[in-house]
Parts: sequence; C-alpha cells; structure tokens
Amino acid sequence: MEIFKYLEQYDYEQVVFCQDKQSGLKAIIAIHDTTLGPALGGTRMWTYDSEEAAIEDALRLARGMTYKNAAAGLNLGGGKTVIIGDPRKDKNEEMFRAFGRYIQGLNGRYITAEDVGTTVADMDIIHEETDYVTGISPAFGSSGNPSPATAYGVYRGMKAAAKEAYGSDSLEGKTVAIQGVGNVAYNLCRHLHEEGARLIVTDINKEAVQRAVEEFGAKAVDPDEIYGVDCDIYAPCALGAVINDETIPQLKAKVIAGSANNQLKDTRHGDMIHELGIVYAPDYVINAGGVINVADELYGYNHERAMKKIETIYSNIEKVIEIANRDGIPTYKAADRMAEERIERMRNSRSQFLQNGHHILSRR
Repeated sequence: MEIFKYLEQYDYEQVVFCQDKQSGLKAIIAIHDTTLGPALGGTRMWTYDSEEAAIEDALRLARGMTYKNAAAGLNLGGGKTVIIGDPRKDKNEEMFRAFGRYIQGLNGRYITAEDVGTTVADMDIIHEETDYVTGISPAFGSSGNPSPATAYGVYRGMKAAAKEAYGSDSLEGKTVAIQGVGNVAYNLCRHLHEEGARLIVTDINKEAVQRAVEEFGAKAVDPDEIYGVDCDIYAPCALGAVINDETIPQLKAKVIAGSANNQLKDTRHGDMIHELGIVYAPDYVINAGGVINVADELYGYNHERAMKKIETIYSNIEKVIEIANRDGIPTYKAADRMAEERIERMRNSRSQFLQNGHHILSRR
C-alpha cells in the first residue's frame, strides 16, 4: 500500500502510529478531515490479518466518520482508531492508559469513543489519561447506552422516507420488516409499535425474536425469508451488504430504512434500487443518532438537547431526498453530496475569513 498516495487521493490529514512495548499496544489513529471541527470516531479492537489491513480499515472508517458527522450537522470532523489485538484476551489497563496518553498528545484534534471490540469500561480507563473521550460511564457525566438514541433517529428518518414514498409520514398501519432484533432494533420496534405499525421480524437469536413477538405482537420469519415478505418498509438492522444482486429482486417494500452500516453491497446496488423507485434512507445519515448523542457529551451531556438534535435526522433525510430529486441522482450519492457541500461551505468561509484578516493586517 502506497500510503501517501492513498492519503492524497482521499485528502487525509494525519495518520498516527502508536506503540507501547510494555502493554502490547499497537494502534493506528487516522484523522481524515477537521474542517468542521475536531475529528470524532470510535476505537475498534480487532485481530487483523496484516498491519496493512488494519491501516486500510482505520483509513476507510475515518473517512466514513467525516461524512457521517457532516451529514448529521455536527461541528466535528472524521477520525477513527484501530487497535491490533484480540479484544477477548489482549486487553489490559496499561494498554488503554498508554493509548489515552497518545490521544492527549493530539491536543483535541481527535476525540474517541467505543466501537467494535471496545467497551464503556475501556473508555473509562482512557479517560484516566485524557478528556478527549466520549461514551464513558454515566457516573462521569456520559450519555450511557447509545442504542435508544440510535433507534429514535432511525425511527425519525424512517418517517421522512415514508413521507416521500407514501405522501404521509404516518407509520400507523404500515408493515415494517425488521432484519435483526438487537438493542437498536428492539427500541425501534417499540417506537413503531406505539405508532401502530405492524411488525415482521427475524434474527438468528431466537430469544430476541420471541421478545419482539410477545411485547409488540410481531410476526416472526426465518432469516432468509425477510427480503421477500409483503411489507411497506424494509429495515436492515443487523449485517451490512444486505442490499445486493440476490436480495433486490425479492424486495416488495417501497422504502429501505434501517440502522445497519454499509447496507449496499456495492454502489451499483444503490443505483438499482433507485431505478426501481425504492426510497433508500442512506445508512450513515439515518443511523447517526448514536454519534449525535455522544457528541453532546462534549458540551456536558444534556439528554433533552441531544434528543432534540437527533430529531433533525428527519429533516436530514428530507434534505438528502431533495438533493436526489434536484440533481437526478440516487439518495446514496445525494447523502455524500450533502456532506461534501457542507464541508466545502465551511472551507470557503474559513479561507475567506483568513483572506479578509490578511487584508486588514496589511492595511495596518
């Protein structure tokens, strides 16, 4: 991998390699863009096949966070960390303390949070060395479990997508097929049930399915049946890459709106569902409730303020649809355009300010 060539291609700002021999820490912090503010993105711990694979993952995820934070209307850029190691057996206090010192050394350019393979307890240890960490224990003034916040954002975004497809944002009487009934989807089911939607659910975890059946009157189907069920809205809330060549011909829904990351297997699948007239709520726009929630910790967490900001996911999905209709492009492209336009406006505003400042100084 020609790293500087890659950084230049996608305009990354910084990559930091962190090593601590005593604790076994091997971490890569990737900062993609700080035009809108400090880079915020979680720390993932994973057993990578190679160091190159770890670097690629950090870079890809950091860039994704730039778009996610920009589209969410946050004054934050995009960054991400990967720690190379097995989260089940390689963790120790010294590792996360050392990592916290590296974050502190960046002096606020990067703020971390939990991600795959890391926990609230890990964030608490990092917090011993730096304030540039979110998703810590509520005892330290954190927002706690992000799942309800993410679910509420998905619910709001789903309503906006339904409005485009059906002329009304009411979900009463609508049938929603939910793939995966984990923490986020369970909370989403609750919102939908309260509004009077009919639910069809599936999950490899039979207990999670049974809970949805008992509490929300959901109908259960086998995992491979969920794509072809008669429904108004399909909500992928588990694995990525579920919108693909095999599943698209089975879909009967007019709306795709769910919490899963990277729902499109390939960008061309976004083009295919667009041609079929399906309204797709881009994943990183609709599932931004969690990051909006933890970002509020930077101001001293206020639940009411955070939820008010999460409600704007409705208008963010509306804006994406508006851009898609305006420019005649699929919504996945429109989401990128919305994020890029916001970053560009800020970049131009800053350069204009600097130019004006220079003129004022030169006149003195």
